[in-house]
Amino acid sequence: MAVAGRLQAKVLSVRAGFSLKSALGVTSKHDRKRSTSCFSTSCQNVSTTPMAEFENEPNIHTHNDLYQFSLQNPDRFWGTLARSRLNWFKDFSKVSDCDMKKGHFRWFLDGKLNVAVNCVHRHAEKNGDKIALIWEKDEPGTQEYVTYRQLQVMVNKMANMLRDHGVKKGDRVAIYLPKSPIAVASMLACAQIGAVHSVVFAGFSAEALAGRIMDAKAETVITADQGLRGGKKIELKKTVDNAVALSDCVKRVFVYQRTGADIPMGKLDLSLEKEMEKMSSQCTPEVLDSEDILFMLYTSGSTGKPKGITHSQAGYLLYANVTMKHVFDYKDGEIFGCVADVGWITGHSYVVYGPLSNGATTVLFESTPVYPDPGRYWEMVQRLRLNHIYLAPTSLRMLLKAGDSWVKKYDRSSLRKLGCVGEPLNHEAWEWYYHVVGNGRCDIIDTWWQTETGGICITPRPSSPGAEIKPAMPMRPFFGIEPVLMEQNLQELKGGDAKGALCIRKPWPGIARTIYGDHNRFIDTYFKTFPGLYFTGDGAHRSEEGYYQITGRMDDVLNISGHRLGTAEIEDVIDDYPYTAESAVVGFPHEIKGEGIYAYIVLRDGVTVPENQLSDELKQLVKSKISSFAQPDFIMFAPGLPKTRSGKIMRRVLRKIAANKPDELGDVSTLVDPSVVELLLKKHQEAVMAKKS
Repeated sequence: MAVAGRLQAKVLSVRAGFSLKSALGVTSKHDRKRSTSCFSTSCQNVSTTPMAEFENEPNIHTHNDLYQFSLQNPDRFWGTLARSRLNWFKDFSKVSDCDMKKGHFRWFLDGKLNVAVNCVHRHAEKNGDKIALIWEKDEPGTQEYVTYRQLQVMVNKMANMLRDHGVKKGDRVAIYLPKSPIAVASMLACAQIGAVHSVVFAGFSAEALAGRIMDAKAETVITADQGLRGGKKIELKKTVDNAVALSDCVKRVFVYQRTGADIPMGKLDLSLEKEMEKMSSQCTPEVLDSEDILFMLYTSGSTGKPKGITHSQAGYLLYANVTMKHVFDYKDGEIFGCVADVGWITGHSYVVYGPLSNGATTVLFESTPVYPDPGRYWEMVQRLRLNHIYLAPTSLRMLLKAGDSWVKKYDRSSLRKLGCVGEPLNHEAWEWYYHVVGNGRCDIIDTWWQTETGGICITPRPSSPGAEIKPAMPMRPFFGIEPVLMEQNLQELKGGDAKGALCIRKPWPGIARTIYGDHNRFIDTYFKTFPGLYFTGDGAHRSEEGYYQITGRMDDVLNISGHRLGTAEIEDVIDDYPYTAESAVVGFPHEIKGEGIYAYIVLRDGVTVPENQLSDELKQLVKSKISSFAQPDFIMFAPGLPKTRSGKIMRRVLRKIAANKPDELGDVSTLVDPSVVELLLKKHQEAVMAKKS
């Protein structure tokens, strides 16, 4: 076992000299040349050997053997990996103590460790010159590099800064920052001293931010003067000022100078750079229990009040570490490019904690997929020589709409794996990703997981040698994950060709521990519907071969004349139509059928076919692919869809428009382009009037 007990007495230190500019990765040409020697453009095939830790197990020879072992011997499986993959101050006495019915999960009991040690310090001491972060700034070609040693300096100084201002173990720290090295250092500094970070996506309104600050009772906020995204400046400090005015718990606000804007500084405000400059570059990490809270992250709830999902230290870190390594077949020296924002769970697990705990080089993508043009991702792939890219279906469909030329003008030969995360990936986008982006040679890693799961749960890889990957489905459960399909009458659906509520039977280390301040809500939401199982809230289809396809949220299931339909199922057919760029399907009140189907469709550029012809062809296509009762009752050819800055479609807004309830739209300030809502409302009203006449 790799034990870091000696670190209890040893103060972690690096070079005494420090400047934020150097720590942000402004390296010399010599440094860059030396550092890039650790990069690889290897295109090796997926590893066909089970994990090295289990090579001597007599009954494990294949991927399936190892998967079955992980289900039948979970304590031995996860305990072995925990001792192998993580550094501990003190070994754990028991692997797990879990009860699904009570929402009670404890892993690696009595074990002591520190996440910052595992993500930064052990790598800085072993290979300090290796690149930890590549900051892909908003303007192309202005990337900056941060080595593990430089990241260690930043984390140590920021941890000391927080301690110096009274932040202690268990305190909640709200982080409202652009995707940058400072954001990563803020998260890890909290981990170093045992504070609980609550990262809020730097696009939420002041009211939304205030709600999260007050729910967490956060006394400390870390923000920036402004953010940059798509060539536009975002007034982060102004938003924080308005949020703090609504939050009486805040005692201090650290302000990082991202753009150098002249902003007002109030009595609670402190310059992050000036405060860090005062601090020592030596910092002793807190010795933390495996079940201490690492972070909380707010996710949408059916009641409208966001849920503060909390994750543990050891269980979460191990699951992020193992999934990142094996789902993507990550090899030492490769460059991993997850383009998600750190304000979401994907950014936590596959920008920060998964890659860094593996000692990887991870990309911080600050911009948008279409700035300054739709070639941005692929130009970045060529310039940085990315080996992996992990993005959302929404981005894929947006780029597909722009055409192939933006992809083909750039060299993508360094890519080895093409990841996808978010809503279900439709067939057309999958085919485009595989054939155009990957030239038919890269595995598509279509993943399903949630904020609550902590990491990827269903994915095509890892798998047995030569195992097929089918388009537009995540397919196979990860080690330790046992999916179950349930009927509403609590009966389990067995065998192939089954559709039901997707649940998971056995606990795994990365599962969330509670909803902050409301464990009863945690139990009611995830464990009460199907006692003894974790209910994901999603529906799924299991094929005859045993492969899983997500059909969408159960609350996105339509009941049309007694027939239940997943909106994702209809969208998949519509998205395969050659003139469709992307679509969103919602239900709306129907006086005859109870619920009707309303389809919002964004067409590709340059389509000149009359809308009535498009509507007829689309309805016929849905009828032929699903059934006559699945045909949309109303089709709007929309100028765009309302999306958050993370690319998530705001279906709540679309439902209200379809139901003709404009007064109930709620807050749309977090959308990338709030004006699209007015355009949709206007078009809907025109269509309603035309139908009446």
